[in-house]
Amino acid sequence: MNSALPLYVEGIGLLGPGLPDWDAAQPVLRGEAAHQFAPTQLAPPARLPPAERRRAGPVIRLAMGVADAAVAHAGADPSTLATVFTSSGGEGANCHSLCEALAVPNPLISPTRFTNSVHNAAAGYWHIAVASQASSTSLCAHDGSFGAGLLEAAASVHADGQPLLLVAYDLPYPQPLHAKRPIAENFGLALLLAPMRTPRSLAALRVQPVAAGSAQSACADASLEALRSGIPAAAALPLLQALALRATATLQLHCLDDLALQVEVAPC
Repeated sequence: MNSALPLYVEGIGLLGPGLPDWDAAQPVLRGEAAHQFAPTQLAPPARLPPAERRRAGPVIRLAMGVADAAVAHAGADPSTLATVFTSSGGEGANCHSLCEALAVPNPLISPTRFTNSVHNAAAGYWHIAVASQASSTSLCAHDGSFGAGLLEAAASVHADGQPLLLVAYDLPYPQPLHAKRPIAENFGLALLLAPMRTPRSLAALRVQPVAAGSAQSACADASLEALRSGIPAAAALPLLQALALRATATLQLHCLDDLALQVEVAPC
């Protein structure tokens, strides 16, 4: 693990059931308050023009909401930031609508729905909204999507030597897709990661892929563990708990079938 290069957490955005933002979530993550399940409230993205804001679907609202929160927490300029967006399923609602349209004679396909159905739609909306021409990667690795996104983000930070915004999010599918791929609720988080320590650094992370085998890190609280095991993006909860506790920890996160991600956390 000592061979892994460090990266530093500068800002955090969080939105999920009973976790309305990072500030409100910290006592729950530290075990100082009980987690109370409540539906995730998605606000229209303030960065978008009014017409686009009204049309923004749940994926855009969730991803842009946590991205905005992390950038504000870090006091960063979003127009300068490269990004990694990671999700196990992306925009299920628009894909469902396209499937419905294709299932009837003489289907009419909405160009807007098609544009919003692609996996990098959230990244596209974000970069346009913040006028960023920095690089962006959108990826999917099924239940290991958060781990794969964190690995990609760590590699990019050290390859480019620049801060990067990692955004992870998952939402339930409509039926009948939900029956085949059940996701419990909306959950999103964003981490602003930097290659060097600054006065704003919250914690140092050392990230290294390892062979899968050991058990994934879990949450002791049963309600939080239900989120972690029921929503792919919520696999980040053990890391978020360590960040909230300002604790030193070594975590193992699912990444790919034969690959896990070992994450060493040390408070700054």
